[in-house]
Amino acid sequence: MSNELTLPAFLANQAAVNNEVLQMEARRHWQDALQAPRYQQAKRLTRHGYKVYSQQDEDGLIAEILKRIGDVPKTFIEFGVENGLECNTLRLLLEGWSGLWLEGDANFVAQIKSNLAHYVTPGTLKVGHAFVTTENVNDLFARHGLSGEIGLLSVDIDGNDIWVWEAVSVVKPAIFVCEYNATWAPPLSIAQPADPSIHWRGTNYFGCSLEALTKISAKKGYSLVGCNFSGANAFFVRNDLLGDKFHAPFTAAEHYEPPRYWLRHLKAGHRPSLGPVVQV
Repeated sequence: MSNELTLPAFLANQAAVNNEVLQMEARRHWQDALQAPRYQQAKRLTRHGYKVYSQQDEDGLIAEILKRIGDVPKTFIEFGVENGLECNTLRLLLEGWSGLWLEGDANFVAQIKSNLAHYVTPGTLKVGHAFVTTENVNDLFARHGLSGEIGLLSVDIDGNDIWVWEAVSVVKPAIFVCEYNATWAPPLSIAQPADPSIHWRGTNYFGCSLEALTKISAKKGYSLVGCNFSGANAFFVRNDLLGDKFHAPFTAAEHYEPPRYWLRHLKAGHRPSLGPVVQV
């Protein structure tokens, strides 16, 4: 039998090789860029990012924030998780946290309940099928038994994130993580209208600017402590936990990162999956 590749197989192989090269170049650029003086400032978060199960480097940033602020309730809420295998709280689940995932796609909900049954069945991970809106967000949290202080709230719904966050009142997270639209750089303070019928169409029209998100968060008692290098997510800490542990000033102008969405496709090993684990 011939070992020669067919043309389709050859092209597929070349595409895989090219993708690996692009990933290596992107990672090198990322590492080189983080050597800039801006990122070496002692209390700045950005250089601490890395990926375990998050889309990009959010896992590392969350870990660093938790290291700085100390003990918080080991409970989380995240919505917009898709199948749950690439989100901001899966690593926390592995570390013994419990919490709630809300997802609007029934197929993704079914996948979560199947793939993570060893967390869902005992109730460590609660999963709800719902489209989260300003009108139902607090009821959804309370219905699943979550209220008061929690460790982390993560929001990524490609649209009304800022308005849903503004409406949240039943929980007080120590850490709030939210997607922002890096196209709308400071000082732009804008957001799409509070209309759940507006859906992301794959363009750079979505969500809100970092400036707008920072203003709404400040009214709720939270300060912007950093953004990830790709310019996708902003990280806020409740003011009573800030101390002198984070880089100031806590403004959008100081912490803004531009859109570097090409970093999202960096892979950390093989296709993501998860089975039962034990704490050691």
